[in-house]
Amino acid sequence: MASLTLGKGSNLSLSKADPGLRRAIIGLGWNPRTTTGAPFDLDASALLLGDNGKVRSQDDFVFYNQLSSKDGSVVHQGDNRTGEGDGDDEQIAIDLDLVGPDVKRIVIAVSIDQADSRGQNFGQVRDAYCRVVNQETEQEVVRFDLSEDAASETAMIFSEIYRHNGEWKFRAVGQGYATGLHGIVTDFGIVLE
Repeated sequence: MASLTLGKGSNLSLSKADPGLRRAIIGLGWNPRTTTGAPFDLDASALLLGDNGKVRSQDDFVFYNQLSSKDGSVVHQGDNRTGEGDGDDEQIAIDLDLVGPDVKRIVIAVSIDQADSRGQNFGQVRDAYCRVVNQETEQEVVRFDLSEDAASETAMIFSEIYRHNGEWKFRAVGQGYATGLHGIVTDFGIVLE
């Protein structure tokens, strides 16, 4: 099975592209541009959303300080603080069979840790991508390469996996936020103290 590469805003039925897909790995990767400043630390996170487009509770925010959703359907594979090396920098595992029926979308976001104090943004990041891999076969199903210049954005929604007419689908989003991770999570109903 050949992987498909999508452009921004495109959708793909995961159920049709890989009918055997039950356990997906969302692989995220990036490389900081050559810089003389502080090292970059990008962080992946996932938000499980209900019908209303909001999280059902604080437990629906999966990130480096809360590595798993309450039901175990979405599990962050750990924080990579440097982004060095080849392959995925961070991964989020999604067991599609375990995702509760009241979860309609899983949003995948990446933010730059301490972006404001370090003067960093996505305009200084290159080769960013998001991909879906079938965990059981280790085959890449779909890939989205983020190519646009996001000079002021400090966080970005890379993609989302969502249910539509009984199928799981993937959407290449690429929406930047100048308000960082705080802006993303509050838009989806997380209350930060």
